[in-house]
Amino acid sequence: MKATILPIAMFSSFARSFTVQSRHNISRQNAGAMILSRRWMSTPGGDTSIVEICRSKIAAALETEDVKVTGAYDDPNGSHIAIEVVSDKFDGKRPVQRQQLVYKALWEELQGPVHAVDSMICKTPAEK
Repeated sequence: MKATILPIAMFSSFARSFTVQSRHNISRQNAGAMILSRRWMSTPGGDTSIVEICRSKIAAALETEDVKVTGAYDDPNGSHIAIEVVSDKFDGKRPVQRQQLVYKALWEELQGPVHAVDSMICKTPAEK
């Protein structure tokens, strides 16, 4: 009888630690953002898709219209995206610095609806 109580007690405290931790990590504000991000990921009717939102944010931040954002791996929700961008703002920057500029433009989306950027090509107009 004692042998069965010990594993149950261990499992109970193990499960409780996950419950307590998750309760502290998700505030009401974050929960609202998660719901909002799910709404944006599924694009019924005339809502703007997350892919288009990402494209417009990159275009505005890098002052260019030569931006292509696609859902990678045929992902219709845009949780995985691929980015190709050509901008004068990349001139004189190393590849990592170019990527940082793009990530900065997408920071809000990376906190919610966009799970990953699967590929990123950043070029100057001269490199195009």
